[in-house]
Amino acid sequence: MQVPESQSLPSQPEWIVSVSPHVKSNETVAKIMWTVVACLMPPLLLSVFIFGIQTLVITAISVISCVVVEVVSQKALKRPVTISDGSAVLTGMLMAFIIPPGVSVFVPVLGAVMAIYIAKHLFGGIGFNIFNPALMGRAFLLATFPVAMTSAWLPPVEGMAIFSYFSGVDAVSTATPLAVIKEQGFAAFTEMFGSGGSLYGSFFLGWRPGCIGETSGFLLVLGGCFLIYKKYITWHTPVSVLGSIAVLTWIFGGEQGWMSGDPLLAMLSGGAILGAFFMATDYVTSPSTRTGQIVYGVGIGALTVLIRLKGGYPEGICYAILLMNPLATVIDGFFKPKRFALPVGGDK
Repeated sequence: MQVPESQSLPSQPEWIVSVSPHVKSNETVAKIMWTVVACLMPPLLLSVFIFGIQTLVITAISVISCVVVEVVSQKALKRPVTISDGSAVLTGMLMAFIIPPGVSVFVPVLGAVMAIYIAKHLFGGIGFNIFNPALMGRAFLLATFPVAMTSAWLPPVEGMAIFSYFSGVDAVSTATPLAVIKEQGFAAFTEMFGSGGSLYGSFFLGWRPGCIGETSGFLLVLGGCFLIYKKYITWHTPVSVLGSIAVLTWIFGGEQGWMSGDPLLAMLSGGAILGAFFMATDYVTSPSTRTGQIVYGVGIGALTVLIRLKGGYPEGICYAILLMNPLATVIDGFFKPKRFALPVGGDK
């Protein structure tokens, strides 16, 4: 049937077909990265107050080095320069956060080369890296400068009066809590750091020796909760990481036998909270399914406790995350969501 030219066809809705993704959002990579950087600023400022200006110097050198290596790498590989997205700045901050505050200023420079050029751009750039770049930088530095990375600790000198108020002790060794427990046992740990509620309070607030940005559990949890509120991350990975560390330490980590370990101390010591909220949740190197994130987090927690209790190194969160990174895609494959689309050509 032909329609006369004088007659107009009734108006029909216009359908536009495009490729995925069909869900639009105002969130961008740059916005997410800079938000995470902002969440890390309070722990950095507290670290400067506790350990002194050296922490700010190391962090600044780490960030600047990562940005410079990012530009050089992208130009050398003939890729667009994308330092404005904040990913290199975030990598620099995270790497500085897991470095002892007393290291040489050249240490973060070498770490930046490993983190940005090798771990990130040689794998294809942002979105293609298999391993977390900041953790790869730390693992490289630990292998290259083992003495500095395990002994360049600073006591909380600037905040010693506050530390003494919360912990009840007048002085503190520069050794980290996990190192004291590993090498000398809980008795020596109690003598150096105290015990009871005051101990947990001082550790939660950050009055203890440790890496630059891992000491304040309170500020790290606060920043992590804000990221969950913004829906940049979900609770599944952080809770499963910390929960598995707590449960397994309680079962296997006590000197008095099974179920005599201190789960709260295990979560507050080392980089457990920093790793759980800000590194294990990395989009590229972690699962995207909710069940997969729980399995992934439990795996990280189990490996962390295994390394802490049986390994030669007192902390294990760094290597635990790196060991689980390549399994993220495999874990997601086991928990693929069911598809409800009808097959083509039929309704069965």
